[in-house]
Amino acid sequence: MSITSNVSADGSELTISVQGRFDFSALQLFRNNYEKVNPRPKAFVINLQESDYLDSSALGMLLALRDYAGGDEANIRILHANTDVKKILVITKLDELFKVE
Repeated sequence: MSITSNVSADGSELTISVQGRFDFSALQLFRNNYEKVNPRPKAFVINLQESDYLDSSALGMLLALRDYAGGDEANIRILHANTDVKKILVITKLDELFKVE
């Protein structure tokens, strides 16, 4: 499991890429990737192209990011989720809280 992040040139968007399993073991690393960015970006992208699994801890991490990013006003997109991951997001109705592309 690896998590990396990249801030856009203008600082307005942070992309966090998750490789491997997105589970409890990623908690602190995932949080560090967005909390340490200053100033706080206005938009967040979660790239799951290299991730094939997420568990309930990962769902909690996504919700914590949403709270951090402004709650109902948060601008968070989830990109490149595979079919199984998309299914979990739909079943848990998180596809209604995040833009899943």
